[in-house]
Amino acid sequence: MSTRTLIRGAAIVSMDAAGDLPEGDLLISGSRIVDIAPRLHVDDAAVVDARGCIAIPGLVNAHMHTWQTALRGLAANWTLLEYFQQMHAGMATVFQPDDLYVATLAGALNQLNCGTTTLVDWCHNNRTPAHNDAAVAGLLESGIRAAFFHGTPKPDPKPGERPFWETPHPRHEVERLLKAHQGNELLSVHAAVLGPHYSTLDVALHDFAMARDLGVVASLHQGGGSARTPDGWARLESAGLLGPHINIVHGHALDDDQFKRFCDLGMSFSAAAENEMTQGHGHPVTGRLRTLGHAPSLGADLESVMGGDMLTQARVALGMQRSLDNVAHRAAHGSIPPTSTVRTREALAWVTVEGARMLGQLDRIGSLAPGKQADLVLIRANMLNMQPVHDWVNTVVMQTTLANIDSVMVAGVWKKRHGQLLQPGVPALLDRLRASGQRIASALGPAAVAA
Repeated sequence: MSTRTLIRGAAIVSMDAAGDLPEGDLLISGSRIVDIAPRLHVDDAAVVDARGCIAIPGLVNAHMHTWQTALRGLAANWTLLEYFQQMHAGMATVFQPDDLYVATLAGALNQLNCGTTTLVDWCHNNRTPAHNDAAVAGLLESGIRAAFFHGTPKPDPKPGERPFWETPHPRHEVERLLKAHQGNELLSVHAAVLGPHYSTLDVALHDFAMARDLGVVASLHQGGGSARTPDGWARLESAGLLGPHINIVHGHALDDDQFKRFCDLGMSFSAAAENEMTQGHGHPVTGRLRTLGHAPSLGADLESVMGGDMLTQARVALGMQRSLDNVAHRAAHGSIPPTSTVRTREALAWVTVEGARMLGQLDRIGSLAPGKQADLVLIRANMLNMQPVHDWVNTVVMQTTLANIDSVMVAGVWKKRHGQLLQPGVPALLDRLRASGQRIASALGPAAVAA
């Protein structure tokens, strides 16, 4: 059986400098793309007829708390303050390792189903090594390309107990995970730290130095109330602990000077536009980054609030930024802007190229090019909701739904074909997911379970 695959006749949106093809072929050998051209003549490859499809790079979900999959929709009406109290101080405290395994596996499979091939799993409900191992096992079983960001739980402190904001990140556990999964092509391990917004200065200094020493990305939330260490960013910067390995999620409450300095230092920003507007963070930082010549990656953030489809996240972020720009133009000039400020190709880059950049993996993922990993999506564009196609990128970003996600490949292996996941045992998994969610939700009382 051939280990080479020839995808023939697709419209190719490469997100690469080489450009797009209205009709072209992709040759894949093993886990990598070998060639892309208008027409390839190959005798020893399995041929996939992709006429009527648009091929795009696999999407990157740059920030999601996958452990909440069994609680889908439960937090849809909560503000951020309610979320902190009812999720982190409430339901999170009753999670067992198997709950993390089931939620992470189901959440990762849903990402594949929706066209995401790389998932940043920001796991901060992992009070024991067994919880970490269960979450990682779910990622590995799904077959998705995953970045496991090891975090720490956020319960209310009990009497005599040191609160989480005064607790340094457990370096030994990050080291254990790094060693256990060293060399795994589909899994990388990083640190989901508190940052100066949610910790004391001593903890922030410890955590940032740990990430630097271990050579991992340090991702942190910034925003959501007043900072515990108001001068923390200045202290971290003066200590030389900032750089391209630092990822800021949300980014609200940073001033313009901080934004510019952080961009100049190569730090990345991940927005979660839909959830930020829903829970009260504020407007996404997309426009502030664009002003400085930079761009965000995007994450679905919380499936306990809304769906995890990354093309929906791209549309929401695009629409929100256009709206802000349109309102600003009308206020300044008294008229509708002459053209859109943000193009659809930028929005697609937020969920492909910029996600790869955030992980330091632009050389491997984020675009379709020879030598890169064969992570790709075939979008069925000859369906009722897509025709006629006048512009490939516009159609991908503005028209595509789950019904159009025909096929998904990760590292040269099909994970979805002809609209169906290839993972066995999904019905039984959903039974376990429902049982887990019902048990966990009972921590909120009978009303939550009934809802």
